[in-house]
Amino acid sequence: LFSLSLSFRAEEFMKHVVSYQEFAENPAVIEDPNLVVQIHNKYYSWAVAAPMILSLQAFQKNLPKSTIDRLMKEKMPKRGGRWWFSWRRRELSSEEPESSPQKMPPTDSFQQRKREDASSSDDESTSSAWGVRPVPDSITQKFLPTYKKSLRLSSDQIKNLNLRDGPNEVAFSVTTQYQGTCRCEATIYLWNWDDKVVISDIDGTITKSDALGHILPHLGKDWTHQGIAKLFHKINLNGYKFLYCSARTIGMADITKGYLECVKDEGCVLPKGPILLAPSSLFSALHREVIERKPEVFKIACLTDIRNLFGSNRQPFHAAFGNRTNDVHAYKEVNLPESRIFTVNPKGELIQELVKIHKSTYERLSEIVDLIFPPIGKDVSFSMECPEYSHFSYWRTSLPVVDFDDLE
Repeated sequence: LFSLSLSFRAEEFMKHVVSYQEFAENPAVIEDPNLVVQIHNKYYSWAVAAPMILSLQAFQKNLPKSTIDRLMKEKMPKRGGRWWFSWRRRELSSEEPESSPQKMPPTDSFQQRKREDASSSDDESTSSAWGVRPVPDSITQKFLPTYKKSLRLSSDQIKNLNLRDGPNEVAFSVTTQYQGTCRCEATIYLWNWDDKVVISDIDGTITKSDALGHILPHLGKDWTHQGIAKLFHKINLNGYKFLYCSARTIGMADITKGYLECVKDEGCVLPKGPILLAPSSLFSALHREVIERKPEVFKIACLTDIRNLFGSNRQPFHAAFGNRTNDVHAYKEVNLPESRIFTVNPKGELIQELVKIHKSTYERLSEIVDLIFPPIGKDVSFSMECPEYSHFSYWRTSLPVVDFDDLE
């Protein structure tokens, strides 16, 4: 807010800026005749600024310059034939006695024409003072907050989101002049620090092959390994969280999410969990996977970042499923033991990396799921959570040594 007697200076404007708290407590401030609005480093009265703001809010378009000029001419208040902030006139009037040379008094007609010229030039100067004069960058930056780009939220920002345990649906919208409002929806998962996570690849692990797994589901053909939905469902019931990590591009997020939601097996569906995709274009992903043959580069960096969220002394990952040696290499980089790394081939044969000669299937593994994925949680005994310290394993007597020579 400005007093009409103040001269126009950027410092004075920033000094009297109305904060959000002040506006919330007194919305009637828009009725104050001394209200000045800054738009794009230009200053307008509320009668001029209101149509400009309404046009941006309702139509996402700026008013034409001719309309703004007409509003300025009609709505800008004058005081004694002068615009607000008539700083330039006062400065000119104070400088004229010193710089003007002494001349003979002009005639009446010349004086009248001079007054008309002075009046028109004064209106132009004051109009430009209202609509054109920018605020110095140094002054603006002094009062405005500074920001920096970051992909991570601080602890206070996460706390302000008021997240609930499990999935939380969020949406981010952007309104543009030509495309209207665009929305981006996502899911934020809130997990505990002691949760156990199972990692699963998508292409070739849930689907039967890498390439056809992208195409055949869209043609209506089921190209999913038999028994995987039932196995993952049982593992999830035992208290484990699921994390889907794929080298697919981020542009396929909607397609990938829709496919995982449609996978069903005997009434069981895949557990919900974060879907982590490569933040790159389709051509970059193809170059990394086909030419460089290093799709594990993204997975190693991604899984390492996730593991660090749980603390440096904890291992949140319990087991992992993949279909390539690249997947095995990525899982080993995050310190997963070979006994809990499983790979599957296009025939559906499941192989444990520790004992590669033994082949199984998703269906057979689901029958002994409690042995490899023991239930965890509050109602689970310690012997099931850590079987190596159970009564049977810890207190049992060791087997006697047999001398085979005596048997002969």
